[in-house]
Amino acid sequence: MRPQTSPNSDAPSFVERYTPKLVTILREGYGLAQLRADAIAGLTVAIVALPLSMAIAIASGATPAQGLYTAIVGGFLVSAMGGSRFQIGGPAGAFIVLVAATVAQHGMDGLILATFLSGMMLAATGFLRLGTFIKFIPFPVTVGFTAGIAVIIFASQIKELFGLTLEHEPGELLEKLPALWAARDSLTPAATLVSVATVGTILVLRLLRPYWPGMLIAVGVAALATALLNLPVQTIGTKFGGIPSTLPAPSLPDLSVEKIMAALPAALSFTLLGAIESLLSAVVADGMTGRRHRSNCELVAQGAANIGSSLFGGFCVTGTIARTATNVRSGAHGPVSGMLHALFILLFMMIAAPLAAYIPLAALAGVLAVVAWNMIEKPAIDILIRSGWGEATVLGATFFLTIFRDLTEAIVVGFALGSVLFIQRMSKTTEITTHTPFVGRDEADTARPRGTYDEEAASNPEVVVYRITGALFFGAAASIGSVLDRIQDSHKALIVDFSAVPFLDSTGANMIEGLAHKAHMRGVELWLTGATRDIQRVFVTHGLKRPLVRYSATINEALEANLEVANESVEAGLNSGL
Repeated sequence: MRPQTSPNSDAPSFVERYTPKLVTILREGYGLAQLRADAIAGLTVAIVALPLSMAIAIASGATPAQGLYTAIVGGFLVSAMGGSRFQIGGPAGAFIVLVAATVAQHGMDGLILATFLSGMMLAATGFLRLGTFIKFIPFPVTVGFTAGIAVIIFASQIKELFGLTLEHEPGELLEKLPALWAARDSLTPAATLVSVATVGTILVLRLLRPYWPGMLIAVGVAALATALLNLPVQTIGTKFGGIPSTLPAPSLPDLSVEKIMAALPAALSFTLLGAIESLLSAVVADGMTGRRHRSNCELVAQGAANIGSSLFGGFCVTGTIARTATNVRSGAHGPVSGMLHALFILLFMMIAAPLAAYIPLAALAGVLAVVAWNMIEKPAIDILIRSGWGEATVLGATFFLTIFRDLTEAIVVGFALGSVLFIQRMSKTTEITTHTPFVGRDEADTARPRGTYDEEAASNPEVVVYRITGALFFGAAASIGSVLDRIQDSHKALIVDFSAVPFLDSTGANMIEGLAHKAHMRGVELWLTGATRDIQRVFVTHGLKRPLVRYSATINEALEANLEVANESVEAGLNSGL
């Protein structure tokens, strides 16, 4: 039986919010056809993840075995407990700099402790429902970030695509490309042929047999050709040596206060970067499949995966865009593919190490080249560039900062630029109109049935009516305030209508407060009409009470009240003259 939500609310219940997608898939019905699709996808991802996990570990200052432990334990828990159908967890290239710095500063024990603490922080972030805020990341940021990651992935595979020999391959792109170019004379024709054949096989099978596991077939053929023809190319065996055959026994890291305080900054960095990348990876998977992930459930799963990884000697786990995209492209049905991918890696460790040793790195580089190309959302980029300078600027800034700087910096800057663009556009939607004298029907009055105004009240030249339309927030307060500041001494009353204002922030309220004091000093009576209870509450909080202001539900009421005051003044003047 499915969990029920409150009949008076469309919001999901706690159980629904944190129900793993695995449970959802099993409720829908899971048969042999779905298992077959997940098994093929899981095996394909495992073939890609096996060398990647070891390579990322080595580049991070850890051991290849630790990379495999991270992929097995972390990857299994991410899929089993996560809120995304297609997320693949494991060690990520984005963490290389952070992990290497942590190892250099705190040693391997410090890295494992930071991973453990990061897991606890990620789980807490999910239970506090902070993952929901990922939906506020602008679309151009997601597209730019994904495209930038794709370029980084492709650049990281150039060495293997052409079989180049480098003593040291720089991590930064601006340093990597000159180093690769300098090593061009070491190009290996056999490796180039294998990578080109792998890419060609994948593309041809995708065109002629789209339902076949093209990546798996291409890698299998390349491995068979390498073994039979004894091709002079690097393989998993020649590059990484032996593969460990078992997982270590789980153990807790050193949880002394001194160690925790030392590892806390690194753990916080892992948490922030892991949350952003894993949720963006889930968003990318959603965009490729039309599905929706549960962000807070995903963060809880990421937390459990990091804790589990640290217990087995691994390091930080996150959702990986490249492997997740490979999972989707390989026809995965649900989280079982991610769980099987972890189990397949474990099987490689236990019984299939000799076979895995024949897989050429050039073939895997070809697979990643295709994945990187597929990750770049070409139609979305074209649309964003044609949408205007704002979207193009956010897209370009995020893309280039991801490539040349840092992905966290790229997301922060892209989000900031997107926010500024939104504020600028919102401020243009807020406008103010002036009516002196005010005539016609109160079109802004939605609180009561509309009626015809008393002609004498509506045509009073001593009353000026301003109508604000749109959100009155800090982005629009300056332009609106400049209009309202032009109060003429000839006016006896000022009516500002808020019936078309859906939102008011403290900056807007402060601006109205300044207007009220100015009007009061000049002897002008200020009326605020049509404000909702929430907006009135903001006004009152900012001290907008009598005698500074008066409130009415409609413009008509304010006009009639001013007419009565004016008539009383006239009568008082006549009586005093008599």
